Amino acid sequence: MGSDSCADTVTMARELDPFRIPRAGLETVPLAGLAVLPLMGGQGNLGPRQLISEATLAGVLVYAAYQALLSGLRTEAMVRRGELGRAGQVALIGRSVWASMREGTAVSLVLSLVLLVCPWLAMPMAVLGVVGLGRASMDLFHAFWDGLSPEQRLHLHAAAYEAGVNLNRLVARNADPRLEA
Repeated sequence: MGSDSCADTVTMARELDPFRIPRAGLETVPLAGLAVLPLMGGQGNLGPRQLISEATLAGVLVYAAYQALLSGLRTEAMVRRGELGRAGQVALIGRSVWASMREGTAVSLVLSLVLLVCPWLAMPMAVLGVVGLGRASMDLFHAFWDGLSPEQRLHLHAAAYEAGVNLNRLVARNADPRLEA
């Protein structure tokens, strides 16, 4: 099981296959739009070229950061289980972030052009950005949770129980109907 079998990426849908690295998906598009929002406030000070370039860069950075977190969490679990070495982990994260940045560039460029033509869409995009942020947070939590050992999960459940928090709704496989297949 070499690192080449780990190079596949999938859109994050709580993918439980340990050899598939999740890929930033549609939840990242509104996050990129949320990153553009501060630029829209200063639109009068920015020319169209500068707005497009800065908005595209902001979106690419959002895609890259999110992808790095997703890949890092998933591959760290693989390193701990001995299925992947550190050098392979770094290479795999680099490849997945690079692929995500290429996709993020195209999406962010289109998004910045749409917001340049229709600046009134900035506010609805901000609302969608909050929803996307919630989805991305849950995907990151699931990637973190899936990488924990059974002992670590038991300790977290015990600590959550002592704090009066029920983790079962967050980590249950039935919480996501796409996982039942």
